[in-house]
Amino acid sequence: MPIIVQKYGGTSVGGIEKIRNVAKRVIESYNEGNKMVVVLSAMAGQTDGLIKLAHEMTEDPDLRELDVLMSTGEQVSVALFAMAVKSMGYDACSLLGFQVGIHTDQLYGKARIHEIDTRRILKELEKNRITTVAGFQGLDSRGNITTLGRGGSDTTAVALAAALNADICEIFTDVDGVYTTDPNVCPKARKMDKISYDEMLEMASLGAKVLEIRSVEFAKKYNVPIHVRSTFSRERGTMVVAETRDMEKVLVSGVAFNKNEARITIRKVPDRPGIAVKIFEPVFKAGIVVDMIVQNTSEEGITDLTFTVPKPDFYKTMKLVGSVAEEVGAEKVLGDEDIAKISIIGVGMRTHAGVAQKMFGTLAKENINIIMISTSEIKVSCVIEEKYTELAVRVLHEAFGLEGEPSEDH
Repeated sequence: MPIIVQKYGGTSVGGIEKIRNVAKRVIESYNEGNKMVVVLSAMAGQTDGLIKLAHEMTEDPDLRELDVLMSTGEQVSVALFAMAVKSMGYDACSLLGFQVGIHTDQLYGKARIHEIDTRRILKELEKNRITTVAGFQGLDSRGNITTLGRGGSDTTAVALAAALNADICEIFTDVDGVYTTDPNVCPKARKMDKISYDEMLEMASLGAKVLEIRSVEFAKKYNVPIHVRSTFSRERGTMVVAETRDMEKVLVSGVAFNKNEARITIRKVPDRPGIAVKIFEPVFKAGIVVDMIVQNTSEEGITDLTFTVPKPDFYKTMKLVGSVAEEVGAEKVLGDEDIAKISIIGVGMRTHAGVAQKMFGTLAKENINIIMISTSEIKVSCVIEEKYTELAVRVLHEAFGLEGEPSEDH
């Protein structure tokens, strides 16, 4: 019998009636002859409520205990779901991360999965039970409960699908698929039938919130097909799959944007070996992710260095870099929070020239100044002033023909 892994997010299980509806939907798939593994998030708002409780108790909650607290949200969801299934005359079993054997490292709050022991789940499936697993949680080598970070239930679901060699992993959410851009910004955004793992990775890393990036990494590594679809409709969603030849015919698949970054510039930095290490070492040690880095051409042994960091880390980074800049003899450090990163993504860029030029020309027509540029094999990103974000998204979406059906020559 085929094994299907389904994951339902917080809005899908946001109340008793919604959990009952999810149970009915799972039973439908079960009655079609599938073995069902169901991963659930905490009910909408519960995780935030638990974090608030922790901070009411203490300004700086112990990370181990915070994970113990945070994992309780999913425990509520899976127990209620199993009760719902049983009340409808079907057998079900709820399992927590440690009962499943989801083994992680010891990084509380953002643990990574090392391996999954599938024996317990397979035993339950052999008994024809609908098996529901608490998402977002695992167990480290010392027997401590860990959590996988925001969006971790997606990662749980895809990792389970890989470990069980499932036929498909269906991610049910409050949107009905992956769009060419955010429909709230561009009403003409089009739902994609399919998208490659690489394109989805880029979109997830650039601010698209449909799938958590680590879940896509798992899917790509183990070739797990993901179907992103809505809990609240029967429509087919978007398949996230390995790249196919026809995908390369489409030049640009989507436009992503991220307003959650800030830019830092260090002026007149001495241009000699070892300076970059000195500047970035304290930033990396603080766990701050540096994204784009641009260094100007050296003149008379002096250069400017500009980079971007997540906006919540802006002031901390400014403080860290300010100390080092003084130490290495740089002139000053400048910061700017009012920026956004706009990106075009598509595997077709590998075999087509002139994509960046078209992007720059489109932005220039609207008098949108480009502050920084970075590229990869399937992406071009530009940093612009934040106030032009929505306009930039709409004009690029139109320029690359992303409205309506995709064409081969756009």
